[in-house]
Amino acid sequence: MNYFEWIKKHQIQIEETFHYLHSIAEVSFQEIKTTKFICDELNKMDIPYTIFPDHTGVVATWRGNEVGPVVGIRADLDALWQNVNGTWKANHSCGHDAHATMVLYAIFMLKELGYIPNGTLKIIFQPAEETGKGARAFIEKGVIDDVNYLLGIHVRPVQELTLKQASPAIYHGATMILQGKVKGVQAHAARPHLGINVLDSIAAMIQAVNAVKMDPTISSSAKVTMVQTGGKSMNIIPDEAVFGIDLRAQTNDSMELLAEKVRQAVLSAIGFNGASVEFEKPVSMVAAKPDKWMEAVVHEAIEEVLGSEGTLPPMQTPGGEDFHYYTEYRPNLKATMIGLGANLTPGLHHPRMSFDLVALQDGIQIIANSLVKIFEKHKSNNNHSFVEPNR
Repeated sequence: MNYFEWIKKHQIQIEETFHYLHSIAEVSFQEIKTTKFICDELNKMDIPYTIFPDHTGVVATWRGNEVGPVVGIRADLDALWQNVNGTWKANHSCGHDAHATMVLYAIFMLKELGYIPNGTLKIIFQPAEETGKGARAFIEKGVIDDVNYLLGIHVRPVQELTLKQASPAIYHGATMILQGKVKGVQAHAARPHLGINVLDSIAAMIQAVNAVKMDPTISSSAKVTMVQTGGKSMNIIPDEAVFGIDLRAQTNDSMELLAEKVRQAVLSAIGFNGASVEFEKPVSMVAAKPDKWMEAVVHEAIEEVLGSEGTLPPMQTPGGEDFHYYTEYRPNLKATMIGLGANLTPGLHHPRMSFDLVALQDGIQIIANSLVKIFEKHKSNNNHSFVEPNR
């Protein structure tokens, strides 16, 4: 199979698809146009798929001509809600439009070049990664109950990887968003002693969160990222505010400790002036669990595309990914996420994030080559048996 020639032939089409997906950016669980577009493309490839009555996303199934493992490839679909040049809008600043494009064309290329899986290829277009709820929704639907191997991909910022570089694994850390509501007492601003100002409470909370100390040998951070009050009058002591705190830790154990320390810090700080706080159920993502077998297979696939100089070892990052819920749910699932260099600047989640579209071509080849090798390695490795699905 000559992947390079096929991709060059379809280069304009690939970039047009990316630009279209970028133009219809939609936030978590609202990826309606994106889901429809994916379905239309799968129809062109004559690959059957399933959509869901209660949320967005698509799961396609390409069955081969023999009994074999189920290999999954997952792409995320949602965008972030951001202020872009003064306008609030859905914006693909995390590269999910690129991931969907690469997965679509990796499958399209394999089909057009006559490849037939030695088993079943499950193509997972997942919604709501940014909220940490998309993978859980698919788990509840049983999407990965029969999957033996699972592959993902994510473009990386230039600080981690540059164009023509890729890594066989991204060791994401654990992530948690703590949200809560602070309640005080309204009063006339001329008589502040009669009220309880929740902004005073928030100010104390920010200082307390920033003062939390953790083991410096294990990467972690805690910071207040959102505060809102409902009032619009400047001469009233505000009695209600909501807040969000972003927590990061490299391991699940350190996240558990960090979350408890932050909760205690918030409770102590909020209560200093008599205000009260109610926590919402936190949104969280678990840390990655390395799989050396998958990493070795993908390493080989990357090296054939980018050469040894472009094949980097597994990389550690403080970012989070709900992809890792799949292995949390099924500990025996063999999974890894490819890190793809793209000269991405200034960084992920920046409203003006951009990258070199040549990376789309690299990603398509790496995904296709990895999928083929996973099927081949499973068949040739007599010591590796099927992963039994959850019952």
